Amino acid sequence: MTDMSTLSTFLTHIGLGHFLFISGMLFSLGIYGVVTRKNAVMVLMGIELILNSANINFVAFARYGNYGFHGQLAALFVIILAAAESAIALAIVLNIYKTFNNVNVDEIDKLRE
Repeated sequence: MTDMSTLSTFLTHIGLGHFLFISGMLFSLGIYGVVTRKNAVMVLMGIELILNSANINFVAFARYGNYGFHGQLAALFVIILAAAESAIALAIVLNIYKTFNNVNVDEIDKLRE
């Protein structure tokens, strides 16, 4: 029973700043992945990290502000948007691979041959 009370005490000390720090770190890693990677799939993973950091912000501000479920609804909308973006982007990457036989972003400089 003391483990649950310790966990409960620990969770009450987590504030908005902790969530914002984690979100900022995810956003920074996502920007780093988008800027430094040459592979299109890795760039898409960086974009997903950026969107997930926005989701953490939405939910954290909904939790610590007086916004009700608006943050969770915005995060759900972003998740749906990210799923659609992933499906379309992966279809584009597959077509690029079929055409050029690689998915490096810097080597693909023309749309038609």
